[in-house]
Amino acid sequence: MSRRILYNASIINEGTTQTGYVIIEGDKIAAVGQGAPDEGVMASCDIADDLAGAMLLPGVIDDQVHFREPGLTHKADIASESRAAVAGGVTSFMDMPNTIPQTTDIEALEWKFARAAETSAANFSFNIGATNDNMQVLEQVDFSRVCGVKAFLGSSTGNMLVDDKSALQRLFSAIPAIIAVHSEDEAIIRANRERYVSERGDNLPVELHPLIRSTEACYVSTARAVELAERCGTRLHVFHLSTERELSLFSDAPIEQKHITAEVCVHHLWFYDRDYARLGNRIKCNPAVKTLADREALREALRSGRLDVVATDHAPHLLSEKEGNCLKAASGMPLVQFSLVAMLEMARDGIFTPELVVEKMCHAPARLYRIDRRGFIRPGYYADLAVVRRDDAGHTISDADVISKCGWTPFDGTVMHHRVERTFVNGEEAFNANGINGSGSCINESVRGSRLLFNV
Repeated sequence: MSRRILYNASIINEGTTQTGYVIIEGDKIAAVGQGAPDEGVMASCDIADDLAGAMLLPGVIDDQVHFREPGLTHKADIASESRAAVAGGVTSFMDMPNTIPQTTDIEALEWKFARAAETSAANFSFNIGATNDNMQVLEQVDFSRVCGVKAFLGSSTGNMLVDDKSALQRLFSAIPAIIAVHSEDEAIIRANRERYVSERGDNLPVELHPLIRSTEACYVSTARAVELAERCGTRLHVFHLSTERELSLFSDAPIEQKHITAEVCVHHLWFYDRDYARLGNRIKCNPAVKTLADREALREALRSGRLDVVATDHAPHLLSEKEGNCLKAASGMPLVQFSLVAMLEMARDGIFTPELVVEKMCHAPARLYRIDRRGFIRPGYYADLAVVRRDDAGHTISDADVISKCGWTPFDGTVMHHRVERTFVNGEEAFNANGINGSGSCINESVRGSRLLFNV
């Protein structure tokens, strides 16, 4: 079994940054050392990579993506989006169930796992979706091999809106795994939409999107979910918080002490409502990008520990599907390829620290989901690693850089000062910006991720 050493690295891991090295043996990390490796250590390795001061991080774990397979593969699929993920330093993902067909039964769930084993460059898991009438199915799931249950408490595809009170009560009481929710109140959204249509007609501009999918719609739904989870002892995880008001519902205790947690997405930390004038439907998403005050409150809550995890809600659509008015344009944006560099850009600007970025994108998802031996740079853990090079001159991201099948990014025209240079998945080099083994290809097409396992 070959041994590879990555040395002269700036290792960011578990709250510290220090110069050191990591030895990979097979699919695991064999050793982690401080400073320069001695001659004996170097001699024990078959491959030696001098990282010349680059940052070495655990691979990012993105707990919320929509890779669109099956049924929506004209805009994305597991193969294309997992390759975009590894190009962005994301080594593991958890996919959502609102595909066609919906992932609401065991057969559909296991089809996705089989497909990912065939095509995914990154490690993977898939949420099974809750409906008003599939509790018997959910109770059969082995949650040591499945990341959790996704429940839509706001409008979604087909019948995946869970709005029956008895179904919600049973779901929150009976399932031992994480219940992850999209939390917006459908009745409030509908009333807001009808009001604006009656006042202005149905050709509404995108600037009204955060007023239709309003702060009240988010808060009312999230408060209801938190109250039910507190009563039932549910492991509740609220996806993509977007408002300052919701933050009062969550604790700043360490993540290990919580059974109710919250996630924030990169776009809600980066954009705010002024950006609709510049970017239009490119930043239309659910829940909506809201005010500057909301954005600043989310940033502070991430620093304080009230927000636990950073993810993307990577949701690719073709640009043609993003056309039209506020009521017609598709909601969602592709982010998985640039999420890590965007967070590090905010760290460069002093908003966060690099150590906090690693905590919220790598360590916290591993802790929350109790993922087996991932999310940290530790001996015996899987060698999921990202090498990030600081780029002091800066480079401009464009749609031409996008690996996702949809072919665009909301960061088009944005200057970033970090580049993901290399990504390792289970010890194999899945991405190298300079080409794999001297080839012109940056993606190692032979690498396949593994099914994530959970210590439940």
